[in-house]
Amino acid sequence: MNDLFKKREANFLIQLIVISALLFGIHSYLNYHFAKEVLLFFPLWHIYLFHIITIAIIYSLINYRDSIGKKEVFNTFILGMLLKMILVMVFLLPWILSKPEQKGYDLANFFIPYFLFLAFEVYSVTRFLQKK
Repeated sequence: MNDLFKKREANFLIQLIVISALLFGIHSYLNYHFAKEVLLFFPLWHIYLFHIITIAIIYSLINYRDSIGKKEVFNTFILGMLLKMILVMVFLLPWILSKPEQKGYDLANFFIPYFLFLAFEVYSVTRFLQKK
């Protein structure tokens, strides 16, 4: 691997970890103070781990394809987003099949971070593509 790949990957992973820790802290604080009595289907750390892993894999694939000389990384990004949507359905399938009574809390706990992480991912990939 070349040094540019490693440098971009390290910078992105540091940003991802910092943003994830910040969001997780805020999310945990809000859940503790406002939804203490609510029993959630997925623990918060499962949700955040899912988001971190999927984002890291998609960005790493895009970064790798660019580092080996492939200039059309946008297709990889779109394919990654499609795969991520499928993985979201697989991740949420046990919750969907359990016919939950309290849908609002579980949906909010998953999709609010999902959209925040998606915004970060799109921003990072867009910034990456604009440097071309």
